[in-house]
Amino acid sequence: MATRTEHAPVLIVGAGLAGASAAMFLALHGVSALAVSRHPGPSDQPKARGQSWPTMEALRIAGVADTVRAAGFDVDRPMPIVIARSLTEPVLHEILGEEWPDWSHLTPERMGMASQERTEPVLIGRARELGAEVRFSTRLDSFEQDDEGVTAHLRDLETGEEYTVRAAYLVAADGWRGGIRDALGIGTHGRGTISTSVGLVAEADLTAATQGREFSLYYLQNPRMAGGGGAFTTTDTPGRYALAFGHDPASGKEAEDYTDAECAEQVRIAAGIPDLDVKILAKDLTGTAHVVADRFSSGRVHLIGDCAHTMPPHGGQGGNTAVMDGFHLAWKLAAAVQGWAGEGLPASHDAERRPYGRMVADQQYANMVRRQSPHLADGTEAEPVSPERLLLGHRVPDGAVVREADEDGAPTEDPAEPTGRPGSHAPHVWLERDGEPLPVLDLFGRGFVLLTEDPAWAAAAERAAERLGVPMRAEVVGVPGSGHGLVDPRGRWRTLYGIPAHGATLVRPDRFIAWRTASPADTDELAAALRTVLCRTDG
Repeated sequence: MATRTEHAPVLIVGAGLAGASAAMFLALHGVSALAVSRHPGPSDQPKARGQSWPTMEALRIAGVADTVRAAGFDVDRPMPIVIARSLTEPVLHEILGEEWPDWSHLTPERMGMASQERTEPVLIGRARELGAEVRFSTRLDSFEQDDEGVTAHLRDLETGEEYTVRAAYLVAADGWRGGIRDALGIGTHGRGTISTSVGLVAEADLTAATQGREFSLYYLQNPRMAGGGGAFTTTDTPGRYALAFGHDPASGKEAEDYTDAECAEQVRIAAGIPDLDVKILAKDLTGTAHVVADRFSSGRVHLIGDCAHTMPPHGGQGGNTAVMDGFHLAWKLAAAVQGWAGEGLPASHDAERRPYGRMVADQQYANMVRRQSPHLADGTEAEPVSPERLLLGHRVPDGAVVREADEDGAPTEDPAEPTGRPGSHAPHVWLERDGEPLPVLDLFGRGFVLLTEDPAWAAAAERAAERLGVPMRAEVVGVPGSGHGLVDPRGRWRTLYGIPAHGATLVRPDRFIAWRTASPADTDELAAALRTVLCRTDG
């Protein structure tokens, strides 16, 4: 029986990459969420390694990009990803070589390469620093929702105490085996569970085989390995490696049924070194699946991370997509909690994140077939989408934006040739403030930003923000010699954003363009656009 009732604006169930990021970004927007996890602490697994460019942009906004980057290895060093039979046999195919792509023309950020075990504590620490609460050893037993909020019944797994939390919203970040999605009656689609693997963490001296690299990823196609192959990678700790190899569920074996000797032999085969001295540190069973929820939102409950989309790891975007789910949902929930948005804004989470989650999952399934499981190829795999389009060029044309008359609904665009259309990422451009370089990214992240070259729009933005009670400011970008503190030294920004000298463009807190106009300053026009984006029905 519940002993007490607590209140929280948002309850997050799960404190992995998705849940921790949601708590952090909610706190950044002034909402102190409560995140709970049934686990005793953050993950201790060296998995989900790597932070893509948009993830690092989001972490930059939260003030932890440098910390996360420092927690991983030096991205200036070689980071090869290859297909091979073993570490010591000739490479069959090079997916990525010694040089990683240079995207400095698309983003001011650089990627990171920290694993989940190093990233989660950073996110949780920052969330707590900003005012969120994160509790471990806490299980969600059940919940119910009504028109006003969600009532969750929790259990402290250390003391056995049962208590209730009443929240305006519930964020489901409880993983692909969590119970919230099923409790909501939300089905799934996709290719389902594809395979089950044994995941190992092992110590060995493989310095020569990996050529001393801090990072190497090998997709192994080797008939001598269990299941015909696997995946081998370095970890954040020198001398410690991770290996996954095939497991047959029909065998009835659990992870502990695999002896250290059996596991060590799989490591030797993967390394191609028969007499390698191996120490097994950990082993578990892990599933590979391609599953996407039919809906990402149900009333006041919203799904993020693996609960919403589970994908093969081939491409490294599972963890990144989880973090970005939290980033894109947080400002919407904060807006609703703080009263400056309508209920339709959080509900737009489904329209914006489900198509993207499916696209990423489809890409990673196709990667898996090409890299590790060619026997699964049947011609139905998704056509490749370039990494630039997938990560920095994806769009949300059906979301919380003001659609333009000629909107074509394209899910991506080339970020090197941006359109500036609503629903697109705000293009990267270098500005200067008081003579110091400033990426336009650093103008975004908290509240709406109206970019313009016309000071009259600044006054209109101030009036609209006051009228609607919306956090918004204008940034007037001048030309060199104009006397403005903020200038565009190369005169490129209006071309990239597709507006004339007297126009303006409105950017959401998550860096998506919400609206743009070619018209002179008009407070009513801006206020109407904001009402549309925020799903408000007030006149």
